Amino acid sequence: MSAELPKERAPSIRDVARLAGVSHQTVSRVLNDHPSIRDSTKARILQAMEELQYRPNQAARALSKGRSRTIGVLTASSTQYGPARSVAAIEDTARRQGYFVDTANLSVADPAAIEDALEHLLDQAVEGLIIIAPQERVFDVLERMSIEVPYVSLQSTGNHDLRALAEDQILGAKMATRHLVDLGHREIVHIAGPQDWTEAEARMQGFLLEIDDAELMTHPPILGDWTADFGYFAGQELLRSRDFSAVFAANDEMALGLLHALHDAGLDIPGDVSVVGFDDIPVSSHTWPPLTTVHQDFEGIGRRAFASLLGAMGTIVDFPTGPTAPCLVARDSSGPVPVSRLPLLKRY
Repeated sequence: MSAELPKERAPSIRDVARLAGVSHQTVSRVLNDHPSIRDSTKARILQAMEELQYRPNQAARALSKGRSRTIGVLTASSTQYGPARSVAAIEDTARRQGYFVDTANLSVADPAAIEDALEHLLDQAVEGLIIIAPQERVFDVLERMSIEVPYVSLQSTGNHDLRALAEDQILGAKMATRHLVDLGHREIVHIAGPQDWTEAEARMQGFLLEIDDAELMTHPPILGDWTADFGYFAGQELLRSRDFSAVFAANDEMALGLLHALHDAGLDIPGDVSVVGFDDIPVSSHTWPPLTTVHQDFEGIGRRAFASLLGAMGTIVDFPTGPTAPCLVARDSSGPVPVSRLPLLKRY
């Protein structure tokens, strides 16, 4: 075997695979010391690595000691409060248990970017993966790549629930909707998250199930993008086109944007409109009025995800590994429907 590379870049796992005449997944399996690789194939790959002088630090450690004590985290939403807190908890818990964490952030969630991010993590000889990228296409790529290392996800619905650790998003949405129904609201609108996010789909499903159980009219959910800017825009549109007395937003940021729009329109919260969010981010208790929302224990989810991954990797753990339960936090943004204070809304 022989190969020449441009002097300005270091050899990659694809260069090794090309020189050895195998797939890059096979090279990753050698780096992870997978038992299914034939000795002749392993020898050819190691020879290619030697010729190219391909020696990532973590891979070298894995080859020499048999374990890298490194886990990978794939996230598509590291800038949002919840996922960021979960990643921080994973890193802290892993460090206490003597593990390193390599995080790959997806700026875009197209299949090519997802595959590249996973390849980066496998290049570091990770022993397992935690997925905080709740889009179904991520798991489609995982299956197509035949990832051999154990993984767990913070995904809540879909075809991968056996490995999921997220709180019950459907239950949380049902709690939020039932709270509004119990307050007497009959015209309830849902501002949903992005359609390709499984969490958004689960929360919308919970809303629709509870509306159906209460035998109320169903308004088509508004598909949002998780941002406060969209919540503000949705509020302006709702005030122009719909009769409603309550809104359940799929996350707190959109709910906060909605509160802003309603305030600008001169409406009283909750005298004219009740608003409920989801996530219980820290700022939600300091808005005016404080936001009713569904609480999620993001740090707890992160710690449990790491514990569950250790279990999947064959390590006995003595702390909880199952999902946690959401709970409704009732604050001042939700209240009953006073008919006398609904000048712009439908009277019952």
